[in-house]
Amino acid sequence: MALPLAAGVLGGAMNALAGGGTFATLPALIALGLPANTANATSNVALLPGAATSVWAFRDEIGPVGGVDPRLLGAITFVGGLAGSALLVATPTHAFDLIIPWLLLFAFVVIAVGKRAAETLRSRVSIGRRTLIGAQALLGVYGGYFGGGVGLMTTAIYGLLAGVSPRALFAPRTLMLAVANAAAAIVFVASGLVNWRACLPMLAGAVLGGWLGAHLGKRLPAGAVRAWTLLVTAVTTAVFFWRAYA
Repeated sequence: MALPLAAGVLGGAMNALAGGGTFATLPALIALGLPANTANATSNVALLPGAATSVWAFRDEIGPVGGVDPRLLGAITFVGGLAGSALLVATPTHAFDLIIPWLLLFAFVVIAVGKRAAETLRSRVSIGRRTLIGAQALLGVYGGYFGGGVGLMTTAIYGLLAGVSPRALFAPRTLMLAVANAAAAIVFVASGLVNWRACLPMLAGAVLGGWLGAHLGKRLPAGAVRAWTLLVTAVTTAVFFWRAYA
């Protein structure tokens, strides 16, 4: 129980600081011998309370995004999350073992360049209401299926809305992440894909890590947090590629 507890603390802290908590929790669960798809489902459920707490903290700042009501975006995300998580349940373990390194690599690239790319695009492009709704549906599916780096992907998409600062987008982005995670958790629990023996200590650790991360975030330089996040994601991605293809 010590390993999922410690991984939960680290994952919860990473999510509170800069995102990417899955990169801490997923390898720990696989190290315990869980199949990759079971580990992903268990990680999702364990990290859910932290996401819900963040939404509650920012509830007064949630508003329309690009003129689209957050309730509509939330409904689209929920349906997408259900579809993505159902797709994960239907994916054979061996196939997911081969897919997950590429998902991790994609998430790493987004973490590495997502913010800069969003700022560049935002200065040149503005997307419309229909494009935003379509993109939100895809984000919901991805969030339900895997979710690594989805927070930064959401920021990048929302960043295309000219005149909206990243700080103003934090509350609606956090809401969409929690909605996608909640939808996925429903499917994962109903399908029996969650390993509760590992999930419960990880969940407790994630709550503690989220609290610690929030306090650390007030003291640590942003550059140090980003460097740590990139290091963890790079190492995790390399290990999963070696595990799947070596």
